[in-house]
Amino acid sequence: MEQTVQDFFHDFRQELLAGTEANSNFQLAEFMEAVTGELMETGFIDGFEFCHFRAHRGMRVDGYWFGDEGTLDLFVADFDCRGELASLTRTEVEASFKRAANFFEASLEKGLYCELEITSPEYGLSRQIADRKGYFRRINFFLLSERAASDRIKTIEDNEVGGIPSSYQIWDISRLQRQRSSRGHKEALDLNFQEMFGTGISCLPANLGSDSYRSYLAVMPAGILSNLYEKYGARLLEQNVRCFLQARGKVNQGIRSTILNEPQMFFAFNNGITATAQEVETVTNTDGLQITRIKDLQIVNGGQTTASLFHTQRKDKISLEKIFVQMKLAVIDSQESETVVPRISEYANTQNRVNAADFFSNHAFHIRFEEFSRRIWAPAQQGAQRETKWFYERARGQYADAQAKLTPAAQGRFKAENPKSQMITKTDLAKFENVWDEHPKWVNLGAQKNFAQYAGRIGIEWKKSSDGFNEFYFRRAIARALIFKTTEKIVSSQPWYNGGYRANIVAYAIAAVGEICRRRKRTLNYLKIWNAQSLSQALVNALAVSAKFVHDDIVNPPQGISNISEWCKREACWSRLLSGIEKLEIILPDAFWHELISFEEMDSETKAAKKTQKIDNGIDAQKKVFSIPPDQWLKINEELSKKQILSPKEVGILQVACQMPNRIPSEKQSIILLDIYEKAKSEGLFA
Repeated sequence: MEQTVQDFFHDFRQELLAGTEANSNFQLAEFMEAVTGELMETGFIDGFEFCHFRAHRGMRVDGYWFGDEGTLDLFVADFDCRGELASLTRTEVEASFKRAANFFEASLEKGLYCELEITSPEYGLSRQIADRKGYFRRINFFLLSERAASDRIKTIEDNEVGGIPSSYQIWDISRLQRQRSSRGHKEALDLNFQEMFGTGISCLPANLGSDSYRSYLAVMPAGILSNLYEKYGARLLEQNVRCFLQARGKVNQGIRSTILNEPQMFFAFNNGITATAQEVETVTNTDGLQITRIKDLQIVNGGQTTASLFHTQRKDKISLEKIFVQMKLAVIDSQESETVVPRISEYANTQNRVNAADFFSNHAFHIRFEEFSRRIWAPAQQGAQRETKWFYERARGQYADAQAKLTPAAQGRFKAENPKSQMITKTDLAKFENVWDEHPKWVNLGAQKNFAQYAGRIGIEWKKSSDGFNEFYFRRAIARALIFKTTEKIVSSQPWYNGGYRANIVAYAIAAVGEICRRRKRTLNYLKIWNAQSLSQALVNALAVSAKFVHDDIVNPPQGISNISEWCKREACWSRLLSGIEKLEIILPDAFWHELISFEEMDSETKAAKKTQKIDNGIDAQKKVFSIPPDQWLKINEELSKKQILSPKEVGILQVACQMPNRIPSEKQSIILLDIYEKAKSEGLFA
């Protein structure tokens, strides 16, 4: 039975209260982070910085994010810890947006920052708005509400604030419920080209005689594609492509050169884009067949082309009138999009391979990490009798899906075994790991960019050897999760903490402790943390000292830098911290040093875990080989022998598989046989 909005509100409120307690957070901050986390996960926004400011002069803002392309997202909350679901009127909506707009205009034109405390988050935001005057091309206002918006509120029309184009989005409890219930699908874009641009997109059907599958070859005007990217940004890009762009960063110079110097040749020189959609509407007129509407347009290949068109048009002030882009558009049913779209993306991107491109929910790393999280029990915490698990959500909505068909009693058992506070996502994992292994800067750059960095690194390491991703890796990752979550609580409880920059302080505080340990060739005892499911007092004290040290450093950025959150995204921020890190090393408590272990002790644990994982991989491979019928191995042998694509070693091992059960492949042979099986699939032998 579908959950009502009232029931969803109740459940969401309980989640909020639990999160507030678990994270030692303010309810407003927890609410904002919960909703914006949903928006980041589904590509509506790239990031979020909490910043609560409320003035009597009709101004309010609760968060922001500066985009890379001249955009500013401003967030305002409608939140009052309400115990019952209430309605949100249009008048209240317009008033909330007006307060946020007033803050922007006062910052842009009236020097609001001069009236604010220089170390406060609102000062940094206001000053940054003033300093970037002339930079902004679009302001996106978001109203996040715990109430249900009135049915009379359809849309808020785009407008201008301070002479800058502005858009308005309402995320009320009803819309949040719809988004959550989509189970991994983001809210679909509904693009009506006739209404938006006064014209359709010329196309040819390319269905290839199939009734179940539709596709089109289209000619997309570059101006329309650039306009769509300006308006919707990352929402247009399938997640693989979104991370691809974030990992690359720079505009492709070859594409830019063609746009500037040979625009008439763009169609011939460029590979075009590959896209998917849930629904497509067409009309036939004097111009032939035209696409008039596309629901849930997702670019799965060609993100660099799309971004390059936009950036070149903006930076070089040139017309895209003579430029057209070829588009291959596949219509994919919404029920199949979760599995089919990532495959289209993977295959479409083989021409310009990126390590992060296939590193998503279906990647073997995620599958293995998920398997660990479902199998491995975390030791009971001190005083508790029940062991629990850390639930890894490799695909959005898994935690909710796992409970959907359970009875109330079974749901209670599930939540007791898998507490919501011990549910972690892919972006959470990337955050916990990167503060130790990469660069704290990445964590400060936002969830998606940080994940792209993590994905690229792990993708390379997995190809070299997957054995390193074993049970020890899982337990260490959970220990790091405990450290991160505990540090958040530590910061929130400090007398010097004024409610701002917690995320920045936490990332750098942990990274600083990690760096000091590395310099001494020592490391934290992660297994001790795992076994205790908590941090020792000595480690808590050390993290508190580090947090204070980091706070005092970052709130005093160099001359000319006003926004502390932006300062924390720069390489120079970490470099400056490192230059004075000896001062932190001196003031860390003595008890902390006694808790560390040597690299050699850690290496012995790592090597043992790798050895065990290697054996497990072999056993799993054997099981999979045995599950494939003998006649299939005979068919593979026959067909691949004709094509002569196997090495002599592979041919010999395949002969062993053909003789099962009289001969049994070894574990090493089974791993190679699975590679042969994948080759056979790629040659079209099996669906």
